[in-house]
Amino acid sequence: MADAVSIFMAIGLSEQKAKETLKNEALSSTLKKAIEQAQGLLGSASIDKTAGTLLYNMVTRLKDSNRLSFLTEYIITRKITSELQLSAALDFLKNHPQENLDRLEFEAACGVGVVVTPEQIEDAVELIIRKHKDQLLAERYRFNMGILMGEARTALKWADGKIVKNEVDMQVCGTCSNQSKSLSNTEGKSLMEQLRGEALKFHKTGENYKTEGYVVTPNTMTLLKKHLEETGGQVRTRFPPEPNGILHIGHAKAINFNFGFAKANNGICFLRYDDTNPEKEEEKYFTAIREMVEWLGYKPYAVTHASDNFQLLYDLAVDLIRRGHAYVCHQRGEELKGHNVPPSPWRERPVEESLLLFDRMRKGMFAEGEVTLRMKMVMEDGKMDPVAYRIKYTPHHRTGDTWCIYPTYDYTHCLCDSIENITHSLCTKEFQSRRSSYFWLCNALDVYCPVQWEYGRLNLTYTVVSKRKIIKLVETAIVRDWDDPRLFTLTALRRRGFPPQAINNFCARVGVTVAQTTMEPHLLEACVREVLNDTAPRVMAVLEPLKVTITNLPHFSKTKTMTFPDFPANEAKGSHVVPFSKTIFIEQSDFREVMEKGYKRLTPDQPVGLRHAGYVISVQRVIKDGCGNVCELEVSCASSDSVEKPKAFIQWVSDPLQCEVRLYERLFLHKNPEDPAEVPAGFLRDINPYSITVIESASVDRSVGKAKVFDKFQFERVGYFSVDPDSTSEKLVFNRTVMLKEDPGKI
Repeated sequence: MADAVSIFMAIGLSEQKAKETLKNEALSSTLKKAIEQAQGLLGSASIDKTAGTLLYNMVTRLKDSNRLSFLTEYIITRKITSELQLSAALDFLKNHPQENLDRLEFEAACGVGVVVTPEQIEDAVELIIRKHKDQLLAERYRFNMGILMGEARTALKWADGKIVKNEVDMQVCGTCSNQSKSLSNTEGKSLMEQLRGEALKFHKTGENYKTEGYVVTPNTMTLLKKHLEETGGQVRTRFPPEPNGILHIGHAKAINFNFGFAKANNGICFLRYDDTNPEKEEEKYFTAIREMVEWLGYKPYAVTHASDNFQLLYDLAVDLIRRGHAYVCHQRGEELKGHNVPPSPWRERPVEESLLLFDRMRKGMFAEGEVTLRMKMVMEDGKMDPVAYRIKYTPHHRTGDTWCIYPTYDYTHCLCDSIENITHSLCTKEFQSRRSSYFWLCNALDVYCPVQWEYGRLNLTYTVVSKRKIIKLVETAIVRDWDDPRLFTLTALRRRGFPPQAINNFCARVGVTVAQTTMEPHLLEACVREVLNDTAPRVMAVLEPLKVTITNLPHFSKTKTMTFPDFPANEAKGSHVVPFSKTIFIEQSDFREVMEKGYKRLTPDQPVGLRHAGYVISVQRVIKDGCGNVCELEVSCASSDSVEKPKAFIQWVSDPLQCEVRLYERLFLHKNPEDPAEVPAGFLRDINPYSITVIESASVDRSVGKAKVFDKFQFERVGYFSVDPDSTSEKLVFNRTVMLKEDPGKI
């Protein structure tokens, strides 16, 4: 084994990958043959990492082993040098199974000998940027970069993808660098309404058989005809979460994709709970999942559960055994782990025997882990005979003790899709290896077979979304719960004040790509600002109050009121009343006793304006406490019409409400806290000690006194804030959602 590991590592595989490959006997044997053939062509020279990676990928995807030496030759002689060329080669061989290939036709299809120069890439990208320049400048962050990359890849089919992407990014930055951002309203547009590219390749309802890889049986057309009769040709999707945790930002993309695609095509979308693991499921997760789906603005056509179909799924499993496609196996769980699972000695046991044993499983006559029901098939990743049913003596939240055997995902997923007449089963990329098993099981049972489509996951930097890791953060008291505003669960984002339409807009900008997408949090925050800029009323607040007494207000002895617009740019959207008296409070940072170069706010020698009040104040006296700290200012005021315009205007409050304010920063210090190379000590050692700052005695104007939980405001010159559920009738608590768009140091 050690020698084989060394051989595989010599072509560029990591030690872990090499050992994992060895567990798959068929894969490792074929890879050894490819390496031997490559070394025969190279002589004494070694296989470089690029060629080694291509060899490995070729072996894992090649269906016809007779073509092994043919493709190995093209890789080693550097005629095929990229994943793109390899994919084209594999597709060509798949579509041309004849023994004698036309090499010229093959090489033309794979881009052999095609050289794309940097100048060609630059020129092609420049033409594409020029074509979309107006839209790019108007939408900026909201522009779907997938459009540019899609057109660039079409124009430069055989160019290195990384070089193309770098050129696109560079030219986009150059185009936008000196332009002001123009916002356009995307509210109300679903992900699918803004999507271009991948969705256009989806099959039409009833035309499942036109999809690559879809298996057509003698009964397929009859089943599709019946499917169309039952659905009327309607698009049907489903969002199928497991009710064992809280949804996160990645799920928001899945929700938008499934519900949005159905909506854009006048279809329907089911919310289906994949509740087949009673050990980890809790009612609070069911409730929270539906709440988040509806919070994002989507209404399920129906809320269903995998458990709704437990009896039917059991009956289908019995039928699968009768058809000779499943058997009861006594191999233990530890024996079934990994890819190189030893063949089951019970694989060919008589059908009647498996039927009897499966019935005994159903009646609770075996211990947990003692027996399973396995399907007779090999998955795309080489895993043989996946488990269909296992024993669990845990009461189910909906069915109680009715069942002690539960179906697995590999068995349940496609059959529930079939039962609900789903047309497009949209899954993330990691389920691509299960597509063939999806088709196999539906066809083995001779039931309607939907089409599974895969898309890339959405990830964010500076966070973790794994259920296990979030639980660890909660258990170690690093965060309070699943809805701690420093997390990127949907409940946490709601608590922090992120509007649902901002999350939907973010998903729309990301688009649906086959490749995994990793985004920076500031792009999501930009979407949040755009929505809050239009929807969050302006109020004034000071986080660290400094008392200011105005000494020359003879025209009124008590408090007067002023009416300020909720949205200064559009006063028709409403107003609120603010008290004004001789005692006001300003931010401590808005006064400096010693003048510094570039400082524009209040100093003993520099007046400042009060926002919206029509007054300019000048310092008359600085009062300090026993420790020498400034605790109060006495100032005089003058009408802004009667004095020179000050360099700055600051916010203020008078007779304010006391409130608590929580300021949030990134929870983790590093971009990828789960990456051992970046954080060797683990994500729990990467916590930002300043990720939360609590200000217990901030002041806000009284107009917010009746604010409800999750109401949102812009605290002028400070940021956007949302009312936290911890608020009481005696004291409001505000979470800072995001800072203002401008650099705070320049305000």
